[in-house]
Amino acid sequence: MAKRMIGTVVSDIQDKTIVVKTERRVTHPIYRKQYTVSKKYQAHDDKNEAKVGDKVSISEIKPVSKTKTWKLDEIIERKEGAAEEVVA
Repeated sequence: MAKRMIGTVVSDIQDKTIVVKTERRVTHPIYRKQYTVSKKYQAHDDKNEAKVGDKVSISEIKPVSKTKTWKLDEIIERKEGAAEEVVA
């Protein structure tokens, strides 16, 4: 079964690629202080539908390129105030 993650889109400049930032809380093994660890993943967005600020779900796939091993599953939540595209 493929791994799944939820994160926020931080970049959508590249064609068919988005950069997703995931965050998780970690407790230090000695000091017991909690802190946030974040990591960025490049994901394949075939339809270029995700925009910066969207909350998305990504899943692991076989490598598409040197750095892309994730794909966009679904957009969970759109960013507030994002302009919708008008099809004429």
